[in-house]
Amino acid sequence: MSGQWEAFMWRDRPARAWAPDALAARDFNFSEAAIRRAEQATAALTNADGLLPTNWEPLARLLLRTEGIASSSIEGVQAPLLDVALAEVADAGQSAGWIADNLHTVADALTGPQHLTVDTLHRWHRSLMSFSALEPAMIGAFRTAPSWIGGTSPLDAAFVPPTAEHVPALIDDLVAFANADHFDPVTQAAIVHGQFETIHPYGDGNGRLGRILIGWVLMRRGLVTKLPPPISVLIGRDPGGYISGLHLFREGPIDQWINWFAGIASSAATHSADMVGAVTAQLDTWHEALRDLRSDAAAARIINLLPQVPVLTSASMAELLSVSDRAAREALRVLEERGILERVDVAPKGRGRPIVHYAASTLLDATAGWAQG
Repeated sequence: MSGQWEAFMWRDRPARAWAPDALAARDFNFSEAAIRRAEQATAALTNADGLLPTNWEPLARLLLRTEGIASSSIEGVQAPLLDVALAEVADAGQSAGWIADNLHTVADALTGPQHLTVDTLHRWHRSLMSFSALEPAMIGAFRTAPSWIGGTSPLDAAFVPPTAEHVPALIDDLVAFANADHFDPVTQAAIVHGQFETIHPYGDGNGRLGRILIGWVLMRRGLVTKLPPPISVLIGRDPGGYISGLHLFREGPIDQWINWFAGIASSAATHSADMVGAVTAQLDTWHEALRDLRSDAAAARIINLLPQVPVLTSASMAELLSVSDRAAREALRVLEERGILERVDVAPKGRGRPIVHYAASTLLDATAGWAQG
């Protein structure tokens, strides 16, 4: 056991919450099989990261967009991928905006602080919850009341995390563990995620923030530097394995949780490599379709940027390529005629004509299909 059940009263009725041991107090003993599985996952993620050349940041951006969407879809927040891409450049609705916020938080975590703090967690939570119905006092702050997972109350819940008075000390312990170099990176990420989900420190958004912590640990440890592994995609495909693994992390042999998590990480590495190949092939196809154009033509130059900006306007394209608005409009016309971009009309916030956007729908569709399995 790695904790104990504690009694508390819920509306004058007795209930129980699980109070986990601090990570600093746990005696972690892993089998040789679990150690090897984690080491194999570490190597797979490193190799997948190495497939992305340093100057291919646009492709990493597309993959990051996929991971952000997958992480949000696990929470039941869904929107068409085109809407999410539009949410980064236009007002495309609450669900899309919520997922875009998730994406921005993932990006901040994977390129931001090398040292985790409680303030960092609160800042990420505020970013995630900007479209939430959560009470303002609960955004960017630990919960002050009992929480539960499944059921209608702590009395019939599938799991009841520790009561609120335990949360600050447990998070301080988790932050210290996350900032140290315990074990291999995959094992450390698995433990950090498992403990965070067990604590469940916020009123909402714990699942998404816990998955963001996975990427943060892997980036801080230098396991991945360019390509975010799509771990949330694969967690979403095996909810049964995930839930049973978390149960064993809390109350049973931790080896099974490490084995399951390492398997997910290895599969994520394979999917990352596959996506690199698929998007690279699509860009090559588009370059071939524009072979009759000069290499310095705006339509040809924008191709390698489409993974970063799959939704364009003439103004944004003109700025990206340092060309006139007229040249940008002509390039967009050519790309639409050749089936590379499609026109999307976005209603303005106030009066006026719809704002014309152009979307690289083939890339978006390929990414959405990969995220949904």
